[in-house]
Amino acid sequence: MELPTALRQAVDRYLEGTPLAALREAADRLSRRYRAETRDGRMHLDDDIAIKAYLAARLPATYAAIRAGMEQVAYATPGFRPRTLIDIGAGPGSVLWAASDCWESLETATLIEASAAARKAGMALSENAALPATLWQSGDATTSLKAGGPADLVTLSYVLDELAPEAIGQLIDRLWALTAGTLLIIEPGTPAGWQRILSVRSRLIEAGAHVVAPCPHHAPCPIQSPDWCHFSRRVARSRLHRLTKNADVPWEDEKFIYLAASRLPPERREARILAPPIHGKGRIDLKLCLPDGTSSQKLVSKRNGEVYRYVRRLDWGDTFPTDDVVP
Repeated sequence: MELPTALRQAVDRYLEGTPLAALREAADRLSRRYRAETRDGRMHLDDDIAIKAYLAARLPATYAAIRAGMEQVAYATPGFRPRTLIDIGAGPGSVLWAASDCWESLETATLIEASAAARKAGMALSENAALPATLWQSGDATTSLKAGGPADLVTLSYVLDELAPEAIGQLIDRLWALTAGTLLIIEPGTPAGWQRILSVRSRLIEAGAHVVAPCPHHAPCPIQSPDWCHFSRRVARSRLHRLTKNADVPWEDEKFIYLAASRLPPERREARILAPPIHGKGRIDLKLCLPDGTSSQKLVSKRNGEVYRYVRRLDWGDTFPTDDVVP
């Protein structure tokens, strides 16, 4: 996956003239904070060089994860046509760009972000872009959340990992109250990220939410530690992206986990592919999460004809027609 052309060009303009050495140093600092899930009261994107490093090194991956989650929401609920968006912890506006790309119906967006540097960058990137009418607001997800609402689509991406565990439950309750349609939450695809999503999932189900994706059921997660549920999206690296991260490979794999919860049940309930399909000679082995709340292995061979040809195009995170009827 690549950034939309308009966004990529806007990022290039915003970063023009920034010394590469400064980008590399700030990107390394960001990476260490993200990996350690540092919660020291400081914002990850707390100054201009930090946000520029984020744009160069992290934006393509976070955009890809958000867009992938939205794809699955759109597939499970094809009748969902959000007109309004509230994004909490918006950063430089990754969700805004992804949602606009996914749903042409989007008309207005409220983006709430505590970092002045991130808001400045987000407004610069979206200037003169073909995006919904956008209102940027300063606000802390755990304290001064004044988002108005409700909105058809409410989002929270890569935020829970920066919060103290005791602050998460109350925030989820606030966000669900703001949700008229669907709440989408994205987290890093780590064991800790999965555990946070599991906790949020239980809380939302208790509140009456319908899980849209990735789970095809409301039963307890069938995956047992040390395994964990997560997905991956391959991201193309630009030249500046590679230089900022001192990387030789022209791509990277972003691991993520997400949860979409809705006021209405999904229109489709299909099994979810939980790991990269294993392709053998005339066969494909799939690890599936099933609508009955269990997980299992599925073998599809050439003898399955049309289903086999369909499954050859599927990847980790896609849905699988458990009745063996190709959509």
